[in-house]
Amino acid sequence: MSDAAPHESPLAPSSTRVEGALPPLMRDKSFWGMNLTQFLGAFNDNLFKQRLLLLATPGAAEPGEDKQWIALAVMATAFLMFSGFAGWLADRTVKRKLIIGSKVAEIVIMALGLFAFIYYDSFGLTGLMLVLFLMSIQSAFFGPPKYGILPEMLHDHDLPKANGVFLMFTFLAIIFGTALVALFGNNPAHAWRVGVLCIVVAVIGTFTSLFVRPTRIANPGAKLRSSDLFVPPEMLRLVLRDRQLLLALVVTSSFWMLGGMVQAGVNALGKTQLGLGDSTSILTAMLGVGIPFGCLLGGRLSQDRINPRVVVTGAVGIVITLVLLSLPGGPKGHLLGFWGSVPVLIILGFCTGMFVVPIQVSLQVLPPPEDKGRMIALMNQSNWVGILLGALLFGVVMSLLEHLQAPRNLVFLSTAAIMLPIALFYRPKELRLGD
Repeated sequence: MSDAAPHESPLAPSSTRVEGALPPLMRDKSFWGMNLTQFLGAFNDNLFKQRLLLLATPGAAEPGEDKQWIALAVMATAFLMFSGFAGWLADRTVKRKLIIGSKVAEIVIMALGLFAFIYYDSFGLTGLMLVLFLMSIQSAFFGPPKYGILPEMLHDHDLPKANGVFLMFTFLAIIFGTALVALFGNNPAHAWRVGVLCIVVAVIGTFTSLFVRPTRIANPGAKLRSSDLFVPPEMLRLVLRDRQLLLALVVTSSFWMLGGMVQAGVNALGKTQLGLGDSTSILTAMLGVGIPFGCLLGGRLSQDRINPRVVVTGAVGIVITLVLLSLPGGPKGHLLGFWGSVPVLIILGFCTGMFVVPIQVSLQVLPPPEDKGRMIALMNQSNWVGILLGALLFGVVMSLLEHLQAPRNLVFLSTAAIMLPIALFYRPKELRLGD
């Protein structure tokens, strides 16, 4: 007989694979080691990516095509090619080893990035796109152990708070990584400074990864099959028979489709429409200012459960703020302008943080323990299918707006249209999380 009272939500399956007592979450050096490792990795990714995206974005007085969609497509392609194998490896290997190994690889890739920045006049965006592809491969291998190890090394009831803190640190890294680009100036000849900083950050991140505690191998007998390189049939069956998992995958894919378009849209708004130059990075960083607080509130409101009301509140807020950003008018075709966009972007970030925490917890606790790594890999694949589609859609929408000579901020109307069905119809099942 269930120990839950009739009015209580069902109990989610347990995920922890750690034997013995665990320290309190906020005093757990392993949790903070993983947090700092993720923070530094996300900082590097966004610092490098934002520098590249701004080089790919024409200025207000510069003719030329907006090539941000190509960079987003390059990233998505790398993830789609390698996420399946990375997921199998995460279930077959000690996740701590993969985390440390991927951080060592990051040092090498950032060194190549420095080379591409130094010789930008010779290789141009092509050299940076190649490094971006390698960086995305490294991230594809880092993702499954990074997210898969949290439910294994922590108590189940700590997961909402842990994910709130984890995502808060991730988006703080996005703020700092994105905003810091503005301090390096807009001269491509000085871009090598970004490469130097990225190497230093990668070295520090490798050191912090050593604090992560090892957990038992999830599925030591798993054999590599050709299907593991794409979508393993048993994972497909798992998702198709679990409606909550399927919906969570579809929603998170749509969310990242929207996220890629919004960041590129803010870059286009700031640099091309408002003429802010590389100070556009400050406007882009405003997205990240609200996200940490939204993540914390989402984790607190969720407490020991997956809370659908938190998801709905965040989704509705996202739609409203995107519509506000799309409003035409004013001297440069944008009703809000720079100063009006700042608070709206902060609120958009706040709602985003609230929205994403319960969905992240769902994808961690619903799959069986032996399939966590491959489930996270499938999530990554789904997310990057969304980002790839978003990159293509962004390219089409921007071409249409340029052809019609319409304000570029109208791209946000298309992102609001993507989010509207989720806000209206998506309601994750409320589940209690065990001890």
